[in-house]
Amino acid sequence: MADALRDIIARNRAGRRAAIPSVCSAQPDVLRASLMRAQALDRPVVIEATSNQVNQDGGYTGITPDGFIGYVHDIADKAGVDRDRIIFGGDHLGPQAWRSLPADAAMEKARVLVRDYVKAGFRKIHLDCSEGCAGEAAQLDDAQTAARSADLARVCVEACDGDAIGLLFVVGTEVPPPGGARMDEDGDIPPTDPAAAKATLAAHGDSFGDMSSMIGGLVVQPGVEFSPTAVHHMPLDRDPGLLAALDGWPGVCLEAHSTDYQHPAVFPRLAELGFAFQKIGPALTFAYREALYALDQISSAPGALQTVMERVMTENPAYWQGHYHGDADALYHQRHFGLADRIRYYWPDPAAQAAVAVLRDGFDSPIPVAELRNVFSDAVLTRAEQLTGDQVQRLIDAQIQLALDPYFFDEAA
Repeated sequence: MADALRDIIARNRAGRRAAIPSVCSAQPDVLRASLMRAQALDRPVVIEATSNQVNQDGGYTGITPDGFIGYVHDIADKAGVDRDRIIFGGDHLGPQAWRSLPADAAMEKARVLVRDYVKAGFRKIHLDCSEGCAGEAAQLDDAQTAARSADLARVCVEACDGDAIGLLFVVGTEVPPPGGARMDEDGDIPPTDPAAAKATLAAHGDSFGDMSSMIGGLVVQPGVEFSPTAVHHMPLDRDPGLLAALDGWPGVCLEAHSTDYQHPAVFPRLAELGFAFQKIGPALTFAYREALYALDQISSAPGALQTVMERVMTENPAYWQGHYHGDADALYHQRHFGLADRIRYYWPDPAAQAAVAVLRDGFDSPIPVAELRNVFSDAVLTRAEQLTGDQVQRLIDAQIQLALDPYFFDEAA
C-alpha cells in the first residue's frame, strides 16, 4: 500500500469524501485493536510516533524509530494483521525535543532524528520547525520555519538512498502557538485563516524547491479541539474555506490534529472540506482506560486499579501538573477521567503494569453478561463477541475499536 496516501489525496481533491485515520499512540492494546480493525475492514491505516515519544535518544517511551517499527510489526504479526497495510508516520519532527538548546545544536539533533525515522521505514513525515530554540522567539515566522523544514527534508531524501518513492512530507502546524488551540471571545475555536495557510504552504514550496512535489499534507486548524473537561465540537455547517489554501497544489490535502471525541458526522464532513489526514490519539487511550476501569469495578477487589493509578500519578505529577487545574476534587477527576488523558503516560510504570496484570488475570472464568452490562455498553459487548482472544482482551479491543470506528466511515474506503 505504498501509494495509498497519494491515492487518498487524489480522491479527496477530486471531491470524494476520502480520508485515512492516523493513530498516534504507542500503547500496545490501542495498536492491536486499531490494526485488527483495519484488517477486518481491509483498509490501510497510519500509525504515527511523535518526536518526543520516539527518537534517537529513546523519547519518553524509551523506543527508537527502528525499535518502534519492530514493536508495531510484532503486534501486527501476533494479531494476524498484514504488515503492508500499515503506513508509518512521524509527527512534529523537528527540534522541539531539544529546543532548550541553541538552534544549531537542536537542528543537528533534528537531522539525526529525521534520518533515523526515514531509514527505519517511516514514509509520512510531518516536518515542524515552528517553535523557537534557546534565545529565539517562541514562534518562528513562515520563512524561518520553512527553511529549517527544507533542511530536514533534504536529510530525509538523502536517507532514502535513491529510493524516495512513497516519501511524503506534511508541513505546517495546527495553530500558533503549536500544541494547543486558543479560544476566541465567544468560546469558539477559530479555524486557521485561509490566507495564512496559503502563505505557509507557499513559503515551504519556495524553500523545498525541487522537493516541493513531495509535499502531500498541510496541517491547519479546522475548529476542532478538546480540553481536559470539554470537547469543542465543529459545527457541521461550517466551511472555513481552507481548501482555497491548496489552489495550485493538486497533490496536497489538509491534515487535522486533535480530532478526538468529535461527533461521528464530523469526520466525513472534514473529508468534504479537504481533510484527508485525520489524527486520533488520546481518545483511543481514553477508551483503553475506560475498559480497564470498567473491569476494575466488577473485579474481586473493586477500585484496586484506580487506587494504584492515583498513587502512581500523585507520586510523579510531572505528566499532569500544568495541564490540569482546579481544586483537589477537580484534579482527581481530571487525572482519572480527563479528556486530555494524561494518565496514558503512566501505564508503562511498573506498579501500573503489575496492577493491570493482576486485574486481567483475576477473571478465571467468563464474566456473566449481567455483570458486564453494568459497566459496558451493548455496542461494546456486541463487538467483543465478534473478536478473537480471551474475554478480557476482547472487551478492551472492542472499547478501543468503537472509538476508532467513526474514522473508517464508508466513503473513506
